[in-house]
Amino acid sequence: MHADTPREILTPSQLNTLARDLLEGAFPLVWVEGELGNVSRPSSGHLYFTLKDERAQIRCAMFRPKSTWLRFQPREGLRVLGRGRLTLYEARGDYQLVFDHLEEAGEGALRRAFEALKAKLAAEGVFDAARKRPLPAFARRIGVITSPTGAAVRDVLSVLARRFPLPEVDVLPVPVQGDGAAAQIVAMLQRAAASGRYDVLLVTRGGGSLEDLWAFNDERLARAIAACPVPVVSAVGHEIDTSLSDFAADMRAPTPSVAAELLVPHRDDLARRLQAIAQRLDALQRHRLRAAMQRADRAALRLHALRPQARIELMCRRQAEALRRLDAALQRRLERERARLRHADACLRAHHPQRRLSRLRERLAAVGMRPQAAIARRLAGDALRLRSLARSLESVSPLATVARGYAILQREDGHVVRRIDDVQPGDALRARVADGHLTLNVLARESQSP
Repeated sequence: MHADTPREILTPSQLNTLARDLLEGAFPLVWVEGELGNVSRPSSGHLYFTLKDERAQIRCAMFRPKSTWLRFQPREGLRVLGRGRLTLYEARGDYQLVFDHLEEAGEGALRRAFEALKAKLAAEGVFDAARKRPLPAFARRIGVITSPTGAAVRDVLSVLARRFPLPEVDVLPVPVQGDGAAAQIVAMLQRAAASGRYDVLLVTRGGGSLEDLWAFNDERLARAIAACPVPVVSAVGHEIDTSLSDFAADMRAPTPSVAAELLVPHRDDLARRLQAIAQRLDALQRHRLRAAMQRADRAALRLHALRPQARIELMCRRQAEALRRLDAALQRRLERERARLRHADACLRAHHPQRRLSRLRERLAAVGMRPQAAIARRLAGDALRLRSLARSLESVSPLATVARGYAILQREDGHVVRRIDDVQPGDALRARVADGHLTLNVLARESQSP
């Protein structure tokens, strides 16, 4: 390299970023199977571990929330199958595999086998919706193929007894897991269908792992369900579980309890339907009876057309019947009019002028007392205010001052003398005292220094 060629210098973080981009671009998603080691789950909820085989190992991580959705407990030595992406933790330069899905290796193998068999049967048309049959509206006999000791059969029988206890229900006992379970389920299904006894068959069991439910993923069972001449309902496991028997059955239920609800109607719904049908039948009967009576009358008239006496008798009977109905109608009308008169009489009595005058007198007497009370209260208040004003005036009145021994001096023109400068020697003054007036003459003025 020439000495003058510029060199590109990277920092460790830049180099790790380039390496991470290269790894993530070259390996978008990979499936890896191996043995767990160094399993750690800190308080953050993330899952850290190594995945190893006989010759190598790789650091791995699974972050929340996916780490909390695992259907098994990760532990040392457990063989697992997972899907993830290769990346590089830039802060330490650690090459690692980040998983978004993890399952036990055995279950993974079963799931791959399940998917392969499902694709095969689907391609052959075993799961076609066109061949599926509707369930009978009212099944008289129901066969339940399941374990006689499991929770599923108890749920089914309880729901059937509560909703519609009329059908006969036979529990056809079979093992629902383990070796040979699938063959016994197939044999029981074929015997029940050949007996001609049942209107519908239910194949069911409770929840469990994929391995526990594997008997219901048997190819022979799926084909037997599809070929069964009797409609089949499948309810295997919980709502999230699926099996090949579910796809092959005429109807799939998420749980055994829901399957029982699909098999029979509810008694209350039937009662309402029967009541509506009975009402329609009753109305139809009345309509037809009226039409028949009209036809009979017309026929009787035609039959007696050549016999005037018979026709007269018929008309007399019809007239008597009409008179009876008219009399009954008049009686009903008369009773209604009497009731109306009684009601009107009660209303008139309630509004009689004498009763109204009595009420008005009572109101007038009550109202007449109010002005007197108001005037008395007003006079009392005015007297109280007048006394208060009199006391206030008396406190500032000059007469009160005169009564205490003082006198009020006034000049001849009526002006009150307040200062010695207001008078001159020789002026005549008038002095008001408590009990009269005095006439005075000013002899001299003497000023008093302050």
